[in-house]
Amino acid sequence: MVRALLAGSKTQTRRVLRAKAGMTIADATVDAGPACGGIGRRLELPVDKLKFPYAVGDRLYVREAWKTSSQHDSFAPRDLLGTAPVYFTADDRLWPVAKYRQAMHMPRWASRLTLIVTQVLVQRLQEISEADAIAEGCRPIGSEFLIPGQYFYSDASKSRTALSATSAYESLWNGLNEPRGFGWDTNPWVVAVSFTVEHCNIDESSIPKSQETEKAPKAHAGPSVAHITRSIT
Repeated sequence: MVRALLAGSKTQTRRVLRAKAGMTIADATVDAGPACGGIGRRLELPVDKLKFPYAVGDRLYVREAWKTSSQHDSFAPRDLLGTAPVYFTADDRLWPVAKYRQAMHMPRWASRLTLIVTQVLVQRLQEISEADAIAEGCRPIGSEFLIPGQYFYSDASKSRTALSATSAYESLWNGLNEPRGFGWDTNPWVVAVSFTVEHCNIDESSIPKSQETEKAPKAHAGPSVAHITRSIT
């Protein structure tokens, strides 16, 4: 994901749409479109019973695998100062030997990419178009399309490309979500999020801080007028 963001080849992401506790999502009966800013989908649940992870205007700081200098190896991320050097493993450089740190542990100050959410749609997973799949990072390579992430796999038995962008995305999706019970064939409801990418820390973003609320709620009931900040991995 990070390499695609850096290359400018990823401007969409999809997350499984979830209902609040005790609810089930299914087709029909309730038109959630107007309440969702014109999404125009028909769901069994009213929109206020759904969990929307993002809304238009949200600012997301990207967490990625990283290192700092070896003299900081004994420090937990929360104890590191904002002046500590940061090395990003996605850059594929010969960084100094130091402790590898997972993306989930990257502090806000260390992030170098900021996403600005521009559109939030609800759809079935398999409604993704070729253009959408390319926007998900499944870029063309010759006459085929890259399966993001698999280009760097050491397992030669894994395909690196597919004949279409949607087929490439199907492989990507299954690798991430099939073990959780949301494989491509289950065709789950998803939230399709479009965004722009700013190559800067979230606190250096062009969006004025006066237009955001610093504390992010756990979920949205559709697009809101408040802009929030949170992380994405």
